[in-house]
Amino acid sequence: MNRKPLIAANWKMNHNVENSIKFLTELKCSFEQDPEKIDVVICPPYTSLYIMNVALQEDNVVALGAQNCHFEDNGAFTGEVSTDFLTEFNCEYVIVGHSERRQYFNETDETVCKKIHKVLNKGLIPIFCIGETDSEREENKTFDVIKRQLTKGLDGMTKDEVSEIVVAYEPIWAIGTGKTATPEQAQEVHAYIRKEIAKNFGTSYAAEVRILYGGSVKPNNIQSLMVQDDIDGALVGGASLKPEDFLGIIEGCKPR
Repeated sequence: MNRKPLIAANWKMNHNVENSIKFLTELKCSFEQDPEKIDVVICPPYTSLYIMNVALQEDNVVALGAQNCHFEDNGAFTGEVSTDFLTEFNCEYVIVGHSERRQYFNETDETVCKKIHKVLNKGLIPIFCIGETDSEREENKTFDVIKRQLTKGLDGMTKDEVSEIVVAYEPIWAIGTGKTATPEQAQEVHAYIRKEIAKNFGTSYAAEVRILYGGSVKPNNIQSLMVQDDIDGALVGGASLKPEDFLGIIEGCKPR
């Protein structure tokens, strides 16, 4: 199956409103939209969602996403943002379960699962992040960790729901470290992810799931990753903060 590549920018806690618009303006000047070939998503800080939504409505160059959400619609959750708030800004994607959320904010497989259910229920697309630490890889626990995160994160999902989810494999040891899994290492884990989804939900549904790689993705390594059978795009952190770098990754991701 030919899955459309997806490149998603995760700006994390970077770019204020002014810099967000500056980035978008520079990107649109150089980016030739080709929605039939590739999907492009930017996930800015919450504070930039409104103004970027306004700017993107003019020509729909890229889709808008959020970096996180809460699993409840409303309530006494100080500092949290609901999916209803996100849909007001025409967000289409939500990053769920990023390793930094798990590490610094104590998110668990169970809360990640709740968030995925909520995101799907609101008609949004979750980018479901999974990945192992350096010590877990050294102890040959990579596949055990991936299996646990998949099993618990997708608990209670229907086959149709799973086919809508985007999975992002982000080895924690390669996030912001300059280290990158070799294309072969990444493909091995991506293939395992698809195999596990197929085992639990069926081969045809697993074949529809887009699996992204994340971890020090750059313009000079994206092509070697994209030629792998089960790598369908990238969740990009640091290299998504400069328009020229992000454009280079987009170009390297387009089908030849």
